[in-house]
Amino acid sequence: MKKFINTPEAFVEEMLEGVMAAHADQLAYVDDDIKCVFRADRSKRKVALASGGVFQSPSANQMYEVTKAIDQGMGVLYIYGNYSGDIINFDMATELADMDDIRVETVLGADDIASAPKEERDKRRGVAGIFYLYKCAGAAAELGWNLDEVKRVAEKTGERVATMGVALSPSFTIGEGEMEIGMGIHGEPGIRRGKLQKADVVVDEMLPAILNDVEVATGDEVSILINGLGATPKEELYIIYRRIAQVLGEKGVKMVKLYCGEFATSMEMTGFSISVCKLDDELKSLLSEKAYTPFFEQIKLEL
Repeated sequence: MKKFINTPEAFVEEMLEGVMAAHADQLAYVDDDIKCVFRADRSKRKVALASGGVFQSPSANQMYEVTKAIDQGMGVLYIYGNYSGDIINFDMATELADMDDIRVETVLGADDIASAPKEERDKRRGVAGIFYLYKCAGAAAELGWNLDEVKRVAEKTGERVATMGVALSPSFTIGEGEMEIGMGIHGEPGIRRGKLQKADVVVDEMLPAILNDVEVATGDEVSILINGLGATPKEELYIIYRRIAQVLGEKGVKMVKLYCGEFATSMEMTGFSISVCKLDDELKSLLSEKAYTPFFEQIKLEL
């Protein structure tokens, strides 16, 4: 594997140093820990959102320090994926914050329908669909809603999002010409491994399960997120969306907003995931609110 790096051990910190150098007007970090990143502009008093994890959980102390840095007196909402290591450390950070009279609430992303049936939602993994929780809860916070309302929106969004992924060349062994449906972003086992199929055939296996999980029916409005896992070209993702658009049209379902690109990657995994968010007027409005970070930009849409 060829990489433009200095040493593997320095990769994360040097990458973050580059991010900070490029976006010092938007981002800052806690004391001397460059892994504790937060929004530099905190001039507006509002509920703060915090997240962390992916391949390694932040420590309880790291999350506690971030919580102190971002709290503006309206409380902090933790939104992160449903993984045991993250839960333990975030819960400990909540207890530390409570001793400082900082109110912290938590909403877990658990959108991966391949990891557990709907009746066992609390066992599901959090994958790319957590994007919608960040987007809608973040919009609510920006509008000045209180912590209870921001948490309600995040929970509501989580109940209306479902995701399934497929991989071709992950961080574990998979045969040449094979694919794995439902594989997790950390390489967790999927629900089926078999011969690589054409794009339309793969979508036709995955999409009905996702739509059924959030009970999408004729006349409903949805947002779709096609997420590349790290090594899948955007051209291929649009081929995937082509088939999704055909299926939604046949079902009489309106697609309001498409997000297509890399939102939750797994090293250089070849594959993608499909997330569906079933919208109502509230979520559609929040999704349309302006959002901008160094890694995501959206203008306000007329929906």
